[in-house]
Amino acid sequence: MSVTDETSSHDGPRPDDPPRDRSGDRREARMPRWLPRAMVLALALVACFQLATWGFHQLIGLLLNVLIAFFLALAIEPAVDWMAGRGMRRGLATGLVFLAIVVATVGFFALLGSMLAGQIATMVEEFPQYLDSVISWINSTFHTHLSRVQVQNNLLNSDWLQKYVQDSANNVLAVSAQVLGGLFNLLTIALFSFYFAADGPRLRRALCSVLPPRRQAEVLRAWEIAVAKTGGYLYSRGLMALISGIAHYVLLEILGVPYAPALGMWVGLISQFIPTIGTYMAGALPILIAFTVDPWYALWVFGFVVVYQQFENYLLQPRITAKTVDIHPAVAFGSVIAGTALMGAVGALIAIPATATLQAFLGAYVKRYEVTPDPRVRRWSRRRGAAPEGTGDAGDAGDVGTAAPVPDPIPVPVREGGPGEARRDAE
Repeated sequence: MSVTDETSSHDGPRPDDPPRDRSGDRREARMPRWLPRAMVLALALVACFQLATWGFHQLIGLLLNVLIAFFLALAIEPAVDWMAGRGMRRGLATGLVFLAIVVATVGFFALLGSMLAGQIATMVEEFPQYLDSVISWINSTFHTHLSRVQVQNNLLNSDWLQKYVQDSANNVLAVSAQVLGGLFNLLTIALFSFYFAADGPRLRRALCSVLPPRRQAEVLRAWEIAVAKTGGYLYSRGLMALISGIAHYVLLEILGVPYAPALGMWVGLISQFIPTIGTYMAGALPILIAFTVDPWYALWVFGFVVVYQQFENYLLQPRITAKTVDIHPAVAFGSVIAGTALMGAVGALIAIPATATLQAFLGAYVKRYEVTPDPRVRRWSRRRGAAPEGTGDAGDAGDVGTAAPVPDPIPVPVREGGPGEARRDAE
């Protein structure tokens, strides 16, 4: 009886067991209503991200040109403001500044091109004599019987020269396209920088019109700092390039080195716009040209380059750049390396003014404190009989750790009548 009862208990449901809810199983098997919309939204976000990435890669060349144009406009804006403040129209003032830049650039490349053309012509004229001397040295050293005619025939009939000429002829179209692309980029930069400089006040008002008055003051302050630092950097570097170029020109002219004006301009520009090592890089060319005249002249030029670099680092540069781009040389060199790694030659050009602008902007808002005197320095100063660090006549003015006085922000006038009317005094 017990086995039968146990078997019958597993054959069917007991009377006390509750019935199963089939509708609950069906609800659990259905897809949630929010899942299709979430999938569509995720796909749309991925598509938008891919589209934005593609557009950024397509427009990165234009964005770099606009960035260069913006910094160029910041650099020439002080000169444009100076002429506009004396009654000249901003468009005409900007055109005159651009004309001066174009004339200076064309003159520099004309002098440099004439120097290179003269050197190439001299090398071509003296190549047969140089080749004869080399062949004579080879024949006397290795007991060979080479002749210049034989060497020229072997060179002209060589397979690698014919292949090089053929490849160069096939790449003429590509080189022409690159030249046209470079000219188009220069035209784009010039056009954008002209409008940025000529319509600077209008551009600032357009940007400030979408911001509340408090944010307008911050934007205008950042703009003023960028203009001051970028223009100060270029003008101070231009002044030091002029001094360096004149100094090296005088030396080369005294030594009788050919193309002294072009070499002086070369040293001045390269040494100032490539920090720390620019002087030595720029000095390599005049040293090489001086060596062709007299090896002792090359030694004189090298010594002058080294001495002038020390004079510039310790006497000239601190006085000129004290109020413009007073940043540490290591920071300047590191910013140039970082800018080159990020944006190539463009980054190298704008790295220092961008770093100086960021440093000045942060310095206006970062709160600074007095430094607590180091006990070790105090003990060392007592042993030497000197006053300990952090003490003196002005050392009792306040307690240690109190905030140092921070200069008030530059007042930015906001004209009544709406948030979009903020402008500078000069405007």
